[in-house]
Amino acid sequence: MKKLVVYFGIVVFLFTLAGKQSNAQIINGAFKRTDVYQKKPMPLPSVREADVFWSKKIWRIIDMREKMNQPLYYPSEEMDGRVNLISLLLEGINTGQITPYDARVDDDFKVPMTFAQVQESFGAETTTEEKIDFDTGERTTVAVQGEIRANDIKQYMVKEEWYFDKQNSTLNVRIIGICPIREYVREGDVSGEVMRQKVFWVYYPEARELFSTNLVLNPYNDARQMSFDDLFIKRFFNSYIVQESNVYNNRLISDYLSGKEAMLESKRIEDEMFTFEQDLWEY
Repeated sequence: MKKLVVYFGIVVFLFTLAGKQSNAQIINGAFKRTDVYQKKPMPLPSVREADVFWSKKIWRIIDMREKMNQPLYYPSEEMDGRVNLISLLLEGINTGQITPYDARVDDDFKVPMTFAQVQESFGAETTTEEKIDFDTGERTTVAVQGEIRANDIKQYMVKEEWYFDKQNSTLNVRIIGICPIREYVREGDVSGEVMRQKVFWVYYPEARELFSTNLVLNPYNDARQMSFDDLFIKRFFNSYIVQESNVYNNRLISDYLSGKEAMLESKRIEDEMFTFEQDLWEY
């Protein structure tokens, strides 16, 4: 009888222990992290037209091969729920969260594109091939969907507007759009010449909701993660200016300068805006 009671007690204890283990809260790490899907875009102050007495549109290039910009290029494949910028943009376009605009027309977000057109821009259009059925010997035509090579994206063009707000006496900037730039070699080109192509434009304010709920991979500190929206708003990237709004039909710097002179012109435009802000103050 005593043995029966002991056995019964052991069984009850094991069931109780199993129940406690199943109800245990599992934290994959040393501390509980905030759910990124609950994040909202960082609120920006409203701007009245009457308060802006100076503004200039700037186009700049973010090169993924620069070390500071690598968090936008990596991970090349999904890792712990994180993806790189181009994969996030393609996912948002495919699900309808953001709208791509044709970069061949202009950068004013006038002509929307479908996901199929985006695939064509990557050279991933659907083609047809003939296959032989070895059982019957008949030739059949099948459709083959091309593959998007996301690693072809090596740069991004950012369109932004700098403005001076007299209400707050500050020089501010707003990102207007982002355009991935594809670098590739034409199929069958023996010269190996690298071609550059603007794939599509994305209106940045529309993409902020998606950007704010996806984290950028921090290669130095896992405890200090930021979203893609935080990275762009706080300007944690390195870039150089390739175009400014001017009386010459907004032409690119490369249209009238090249090499070292083009780099110096980019730096001159940057310094000109900095000097403009400093000259508004008296000491």
